[in-house]
Amino acid sequence: MKNKYLQSIFILLITFHWGYAGSFSDEWFSTKKDTISIKESLNEEDIETNEYLKDRLKPIQSNFKRINSILKWTSIKKKNIEGESAEGGEATYYYKNKRLEKIMARHYGEMGQVLIEYYLLNGKLSFVFEKEYQYNRPLFYDTKAMKENNDTEAFDFEKSEITETRNYFEKGSLLHIVNSQDCGAPFSGEYMREEDKSIQNDFKRLLKLEKAK
Repeated sequence: MKNKYLQSIFILLITFHWGYAGSFSDEWFSTKKDTISIKESLNEEDIETNEYLKDRLKPIQSNFKRINSILKWTSIKKKNIEGESAEGGEATYYYKNKRLEKIMARHYGEMGQVLIEYYLLNGKLSFVFEKEYQYNRPLFYDTKAMKENNDTEAFDFEKSEITETRNYFEKGSLLHIVNSQDCGAPFSGEYMREEDKSIQNDFKRLLKLEKAK
């Protein structure tokens, strides 16, 4: 999912006049990232599921609710993610009694951001919740840029196009996908295998990053 997101950012970026962007510092971008970050899941329950998978998804959803109900973590670690998006990113690791329960990865770009939450059950992936926000205009595109380009809109986080993808894992393998923008038809076996591989690889990179000094 993330690779498709980054490709869409690149396509959209080249449609704008970038001379205006040169007047903005890295500090400005950093400030904007801090103020408009996607909210993580807290005290949430999952959506209703298809009846035929209800029993198999129930323990996954219960685990999602359990982890998001934890108010006090034993420890929380943060690592910078470099090279995977235009404005970088950050990974946060949540531990309860020395056991890793959840990883939250944020990826920032001028045209959007992605929040991916990884939930573990018995040390294996159980649920991966991805929230993608695609901005209406680039992050730096204020009212001045709008007027200079004879445009009708400036950057507005509230006008972002939002896509949510829920990935359910059974015994560490991808079982089911729900995407907020699909038509509800089941995904093909080949697509499921590719998504499983992609998510697992991203998850392994995050685990490796956590162990790095």
